[in-house]
Amino acid sequence: MKLLLATLFVCSISVCGHSQTSKSQTILNTLSSSMKKMSTFYVEFNANIKNTATGVNESEKGMGWVKGNKFFASYGEITLLSNGYKTWTIINEEKSVYESETSDDEESMNPKKLMTIWESGFKNKYNKLGTFNGESVHVINLFPIDPENSDYHTITLYISEKSRALKKAIMKTNDGTTMSYHLTKFISNKAISDSKFTFDKAKYPGFAVIRD
Repeated sequence: MKLLLATLFVCSISVCGHSQTSKSQTILNTLSSSMKKMSTFYVEFNANIKNTATGVNESEKGMGWVKGNKFFASYGEITLLSNGYKTWTIINEEKSVYESETSDDEESMNPKKLMTIWESGFKNKYNKLGTFNGESVHVINLFPIDPENSDYHTITLYISEKSRALKKAIMKTNDGTTMSYHLTKFISNKAISDSKFTFDKAKYPGFAVIRD
């Protein structure tokens, strides 16, 4: 009898866990499908980076444009732009521009990665239905499939129950850093010239261009 009860208990946990994953996957699939239909998007966000051990606690406002595999992002003193082949990192404080071939590592700085980070390298689990800024949101946790080779420990997403749009992401890294991104504005399918994603030296007089 005890063995039967134990077996039923384990099975109920397994079914519940599968149900929670299925629920979160359905929500994420809907969000991914919506993102894929967009030809372009523009996003604004408030970000906070905190690490108690190192004393880091910084807040900045950021923005980004995305068009296919091209992106333009600005965060604090740093501007990043990529035409899909080359990436330019502009550091205003140093008056320097670092030019390199676009790679997977640089792709991680693409604002689109924030909006689709759940699509690869993570398993997911539905946490709860909560509230954020007075809005009902689905709270979903992401865990790296390969923890030993991942920078992240946990990522928590807050997705609008009504619009199924991403509202907030909290990323916890293995070194104890917590990065919070609160999306404050989102515009899709707005016309953007390709010139926005290519570095124009004339706009940065006096900046040193350093090619990798």
